[in-house]
Amino acid sequence: MAVSDLSPALRASASSRPHPKARPGYGKRSVPEQCPPPEADFTLLPDRERHIAGYVDALPEGAAMDIKSLARSQPLYGQMAVGSALRALGVAGHLRHVRCLSGEGDQVRWVTRTFWSRVAHDNEWWHAFLAAEERRSAPMPTTKTVDPPEPAPAPVPAPASGPGPEPVYVPTQPTAPVVPQQRTAQPQPGLSPAFAALARLGRADSRLALSAADCAALEQAAGEWFARGVDADYLTHALTAGLPASVDSPFGFVRRRLRDKLPPRLPATTPTPQTTPVRRLMVECTECGAPGRPEAFRDGLCRPCRESGPVV
Repeated sequence: MAVSDLSPALRASASSRPHPKARPGYGKRSVPEQCPPPEADFTLLPDRERHIAGYVDALPEGAAMDIKSLARSQPLYGQMAVGSALRALGVAGHLRHVRCLSGEGDQVRWVTRTFWSRVAHDNEWWHAFLAAEERRSAPMPTTKTVDPPEPAPAPVPAPASGPGPEPVYVPTQPTAPVVPQQRTAQPQPGLSPAFAALARLGRADSRLALSAADCAALEQAAGEWFARGVDADYLTHALTAGLPASVDSPFGFVRRRLRDKLPPRLPATTPTPQTTPVRRLMVECTECGAPGRPEAFRDGLCRPCRESGPVV
């Protein structure tokens, strides 16, 4: 089907025919500072590419740009023809498929966008535009600003002459009462964590109450547990779990459990090697979809696709 003077007609058909929106963050993105559409644009393109270009140009921001959605929304061409037309428009300099790293912190994901330009641009222009887009999408460090404290109100002096009342001062805002910090159980200065954990056993279970001399005698054995990476809670639970109804000798009972339940040494963890920072923007080949750095692409194509032959 031959088509002539497609741009105005296509804009009308695109506005009347529903086209799906892409997911948030995906879809069409027009490059900034585009001139208004002329009466007859894309005139140098073949009929098929001129039709698809006029249709894409009329789509709103964020419209779905996948081949299936475009082919489903307009009846003149199927998926293969639409895919070939998009690849030809990429070679002509009208579009680039780009993967962008979107989000902040741990909530980041790769989104696929199609940057569209009504005016065809060469590779150097696209490289500069995508480099600026990558810098713009990079997270900026935030600085926390602290408001200066409000000055205290000045006192109001009494009248200059004649007897009168005492000077009146404007009351300041009441200060919050000072609440003493809640005291938490902390080991006494000079006591090791192992000694302190042994001393608290009697509070966890009265059947294992130890004297100060008992704690000093068992301190080295308990310290071996801490050397193997356990904490006081782990030690207390291991020593008090499954106690008999009565313990005749808390010292002998704890000494035996410290020996029999000694945890194994864990292998040393190897430090995680620092990985190369993930690029926040990668271009997709309009032929095969392979991602890469913008400078590795010419006319929107990766090297293997450029060497395989012209787009048909």
